[in-house]
Amino acid sequence: MRTVTLSQKFIAELFGTLVLVLMGCGAAVLAGSHVGFLGISFAFGLSVLAMCYAIGHISGCHINPAITIAFLAVGRITSKEAVAYIVAQIIGGIIGAGILYLIATGKAEYTLAANGLGQNGVGEASPDKYALMSGMIAEIVFTAIFLTVILGSTSKNNPTGTVAGVAIGLSLTLIHIVGIPVTGVSVNPARSIGPAIFVGGAALSNLWVFIVGPIVGGLIGAAIWKLMDKD
Repeated sequence: MRTVTLSQKFIAELFGTLVLVLMGCGAAVLAGSHVGFLGISFAFGLSVLAMCYAIGHISGCHINPAITIAFLAVGRITSKEAVAYIVAQIIGGIIGAGILYLIATGKAEYTLAANGLGQNGVGEASPDKYALMSGMIAEIVFTAIFLTVILGSTSKNNPTGTVAGVAIGLSLTLIHIVGIPVTGVSVNPARSIGPAIFVGGAALSNLWVFIVGPIVGGLIGAAIWKLMDKD
């Protein structure tokens, strides 16, 4: 088996996160009026599923700081890898949002203020005006569920590991189907950071919710998994 370098893993995580933000948030910004919340949900899930098979053999396809931190907590990666992954993911999220912005501005009536970049929000910035507490609870619980699925489906004790990408992608789709009205769904700090940097305002001031919530939820998910099935 060939050795994968940390730089290769860095590029894979950057590219994978770029694709997730571009396609997931792109579905909301460019195609939302055509596909609705259900279509946006599948765009995020299918992006993760596709990247699992494109870069999973290189980096494990975390493309999410909450996943990386949870994997560090259960000993599946080193601290050096974790730092590199998180930096790559944030850069990838920013580039993905930047590409989406360049595409969106090709429509004359598009504006960041009116149309955004698929950013997450709570309170008045929530799609259905859910309060901050509801948003935080949703992000923590949904991320905990997501991490439990990821850790379980990729466990060496799971004989169906070769189809882990399907379970992971569909679980993210399910989370979006339920959670988009609440926060737009983050469960991924890098996915939230990219759009927020460009949009600013409430997206930036509320960004802490979408960093703290997923990280706490990821660690809870890791703890739940360890209680059930430790590698």
